[in-house]
Parts: sequence; structure tokens; C-alpha cells
Amino acid sequence: MSNPNATFRGVPLKHLSLVTLVFQNSMLILIMHYSRIMPAVDGVRYHTSTSVFLNEVIKLSISATVALYDIAKNLPPGTPATTLFSTLFSNVFAGDSWKLAIPAAMYTLQNSLQYVAVSNLDAATFQVTYQLKILTTAIFSVIMLGRVLSVKKWAALGLLMAGVAIVQLPQYTPEPAVQESKAAEAKRWLHAIAGRSATYQGIGEDEGPIMNKSVGLMAVLIACALSGLAGVTFEKILKQSSSTKQASLWIRNCQLSFWSLFPAFFIGIVWVDGQNIATDGFFAGYNWIVWTAIGFQAAGGIIVALVINYADNIAKNFATSLSIIVSCVASAYFFDFEITLAFAVGTGVVLAATYLYTQPDAPKQTTIAPLEGTTTGDSEQAVPLMTRGRPSSDRESSDHMRPAEKPE
Repeated sequence: MSNPNATFRGVPLKHLSLVTLVFQNSMLILIMHYSRIMPAVDGVRYHTSTSVFLNEVIKLSISATVALYDIAKNLPPGTPATTLFSTLFSNVFAGDSWKLAIPAAMYTLQNSLQYVAVSNLDAATFQVTYQLKILTTAIFSVIMLGRVLSVKKWAALGLLMAGVAIVQLPQYTPEPAVQESKAAEAKRWLHAIAGRSATYQGIGEDEGPIMNKSVGLMAVLIACALSGLAGVTFEKILKQSSSTKQASLWIRNCQLSFWSLFPAFFIGIVWVDGQNIATDGFFAGYNWIVWTAIGFQAAGGIIVALVINYADNIAKNFATSLSIIVSCVASAYFFDFEITLAFAVGTGVVLAATYLYTQPDAPKQTTIAPLEGTTTGDSEQAVPLMTRGRPSSDRESSDHMRPAEKPE
């Protein structure tokens, strides 16, 4: 664990990491949402399977680099590079680390579903609804790990469901005119930031895809279920495997990212989008917006790790709550998102439930081990690990071990 009082040029790393997490969480969902509704590039829309794969490649590269640095610090100066790489290899593939392929595959599918969700839901609605992963993590922890939750935490979970329901109710009957207005606003925003001329020949056909609220809601609900199941499975594997349990933060991230490459490539790129990618090309539809979304998603795990090292879980969840508010305001400004009374009330209930759930229970018998971790992502609560986009330091859930959830 790093020194919690460490500073960077006089600024406490605790504060710097939290501010960075708020910015990353907010911008990730907004950019992912925009990258999916923006007009196609040269008539072709990028394939999400390629972005998910590249996200894992980047995270593996970063994790391996930092892991090599940590290994080098513990070895004598002048140690050959071959020794460093062989040590890294033996640490990553030690014992039964292959079991991490199970949660890694779940995280990969979760990341793919996040793209589907943000393609069909407003960024703010997705952010609020995605907090249901707190509920799924709690339920799987009770079922698979035998945890006992206090009455207060069950009440918080009930509030969470109520808040999400309030947010979703008005979304079931969107008026076509409102949807067209949002699509038009998104299109105008793209032309404004890209500086596209009004004489652009394809401007008439550059319409973004139509959002389907039902599809988006279903995708985010399945993603929440996978987030909880993957996190708890990860934690269970860590507790049952001595070799994996003793691995460092960055070695675990290497393991998860490495095993995620296989489902991302063979299922996503080869099976799902193989024919289209063969026709259009791997990087078809890519532009700076798509690359920015991939970069933000990959950086999420690193930021989560910093927050875990220099702050704590309560501070992390406070940052997550702030990012939800920022996303709501930004969605209203950039995407003409209408913040209704129902949405405001539902968001308030979700934030209150998240705060209540993360508060420690009153001292009680040592036989009760309440679930402490919560959201992110995606990420997240448990052992201090980089997640797909989601973190936590209370050692309860493992969604943050990954990155990232994937948009925390």
C-alpha cells in the first residue's frame, strides 16, 4: 500500500486521484455515448468488439510495464532484461491463475454490453442505472460467499432499486419528437466540435443510430449482473488460491487483461463481427473520438488503483456520486438531455442509497461480515485491484479489480 500522505508537487495524491476519478468517470460515459451516436466515419461505424480488444491490450501493456518496474526494484541492479521478463511470466502464470479466465470473460462481455447500453441510453440515465451493480454484487456475495448483510444495507439496496425505477419510469414512453431532437442536437454538436463545413456532401446522410430504450435498459441490467457475478467470482478465486491471492496489484491486472484477450478476440472480433471486420477493416470507423473513448476506458483501471492506494472506498464512492452529477449536467448541456423531476428524485435516491450502503455498520459480533464495497466501473469493491473501470478498497467485491468497467 502506498503512503496515503504522499504528494505530487505539493498536491496530496489522495485529492489528485479523486479529482481524476471524477473527471474520468464523467468523461468516459459521455465520450462512449457520443462515439456510438455520432455520424458514421466515411459511411462506416466502428465495431465495438475492436475497441473492447484494444482496451484490454492497452491495459495489459500498462500493467505489465508497471509490474516489470516493481520487479526490477526488488532485484539487484544490472539484472538482465531476460530475467525480468521471465520473472514476470512466472508470476503471471503461477499456480492456477488460469482460473481468472472465468471472471475475465465475464468482464469482457460486460464491457461489450456497456457499449450497447450507452448507445441506447442517455449518458446520465446509464450512469444512474449502472449503480445497480451494487445490488448484484451484494446478492452474489450472500449466495456465493455466505456474507450476512445488516438491515441497514438491505434497506439501502431497497432504496437503490426504488431510485433506479423512478429514473426509468419516464423512459418507457419517449416521444418521437424528443428523440429526433436529441439526435439532431448530437449531430449539431459533432459538426461544431469537428468544424465540419455546411457544404459537406454527406451531411444529409450523416444521421446517428436511433436509440432503443428497451435494448439499452436490458443491456445495462445484464451488465450489472455480470459485474456482480464476475467481482464475487474473482474474490472467491483469490481466497481459494494461494498463488493468485499473494500476487501484487499489477500482476493481477496482467492476469485479468491477458485472459480477457481471448474472449475479446475470438468471440467479439472473430465470431460476432468477423465478417464485417474482414470487409471494412479492423480500424474502420475510427476517429479521434473513438480513440479517446478507448483511452479513457483503459486509463480507468490505473486511476482506480491510485484511488485505492491513496484514498479509501468511501472517498471513491463520493467521487462516483460526483461523477453522476457531472454526467447529468454535461448530458443536459451537450445532448439536450431533459432533467425531469422524476429523474432528479430518482438520482437523489440512488446517491443516498449508495452513501448509506457504504457507511460502516455499528460494532457487532465478529461472526457477521457485512459487504462493504460498492460501485464504480465497472468495477467494484473488494481487493485493491484495477478494475474495468471500477475500484474499491474495502476488500469486499472485486469489480474494481478490473478495469473497467469497464465506463467508472
